[in-house]
Formats: sequence, C-alpha cells, structure tokens
Amino acid sequence: MSSINTVKREVVDNEDQLRADMYSFLASLLRAEPTAELVEKLTVLESDDTPIGKSIKTLAKLASSLDLPTIRDEYVRIFIGVGRGELLPFASYYLTGFLKDKPLAKLRNDMTEIGIEIEKNVKEPEDHIASLFDMMSGLILGKFNRKYSIGEQRDFFNKHLAPWADLLMRDIESSKIAVFYSPVGTIGREFIEIERSSFKMDVTG
Repeated sequence: MSSINTVKREVVDNEDQLRADMYSFLASLLRAEPTAELVEKLTVLESDDTPIGKSIKTLAKLASSLDLPTIRDEYVRIFIGVGRGELLPFASYYLTGFLKDKPLAKLRNDMTEIGIEIEKNVKEPEDHIASLFDMMSGLILGKFNRKYSIGEQRDFFNKHLAPWADLLMRDIESSKIAVFYSPVGTIGREFIEIERSSFKMDVTG
C-alpha cells in the first residue's frame, strides 16, 4: 500500500508509466519489511541486459533462494535496527545529519501546496525515501488533482531527491549487511541517474 493519499489518475504515456512504475517498485521495497506476496512477485520478474535489468534479474534470483525471515531480518538490520539501523533513509538525515530538520520542513511546505497527504497510519517522517518515491510516482501519474509537467516533476526531484537519493542508494548497494538489498541499491542508483540525466536534457517542461 502506498504511504500517500491520492485523488485521481490521469492518462499517461508509456514512458511516463514506466517511470512511475519504477518509483513505485522501489518504494515498495524500501517502505517496510517485504511481505510474502511482494517477494513472490519478485521471483518471476523478467528483464533485459541493461544495468538495471541485470540487477532486477539478480534480485529475482535472491527472492527465489532466500527465505522470507532472512529477507525481512535484513531490512530490519539495515533500516531499523535496535535503536537505529545501519542506514537512516530520510532526506533530513542525509542532508543535515539530523532527523526532522529543514529539508523535512521544506518538503512539508511543498506537499501542502500540491495537496499531498500522508496516510494516517504512517509514523515515519514524510522525507523517508519510500514516501518521496511515492510522491514522484503520483506527480507523474496525476494522482494529486492533476498531472504535473516535466518541469514541475524536475523541480520536485531536484529539491527533494537529487541532493541525496543517489548517496543513499550507493550506501545500500555497498552495505556490509546487504545481500537481498544490494541489487535494490543498484537499481535505485541507476534509475536516479537516468532521471537526473533526462531532466537535464528536457528543459522544455
């Protein structure tokens, strides 16, 4: 389930749908310990020989070979821990070293302007990487009252993801704990770079 309340969905082209799906895919993997249903879906993923595709294939093999408790325990050790996990996947922490700092306040201001509301059962601050990926997916698909232009998507990405998301993905990728999550970090890193490059090329939105 998404952590973001949405309103409606606009008609989008295939490329934008694929982008939105990738944001949602990454959010589902980074939001919480994977469910049995999610892991089962991962086992049948097929892809190509691009860097992202190869990592998706690796992830599918790991989903087939590792048992669910092991995968869920890995998530807890990396992102939750006892007291705190190895990594804290929040914009404020990555940008300032503190949770609930200025980056979160700026995000909340933009969320208010857009009309984004976090679901009531979500306890984490809104600048969690999964929530931000959900927001990007929603902007692309037009889930927040209207479809947002490429320029508006780029502005949101540059403000709230570009300064830190690739650093988090690299940390996940290279984590000494990560086995299942290492290819997730690779997928995220590669996708963030594709988005960054595409936004730089498209200056008409």
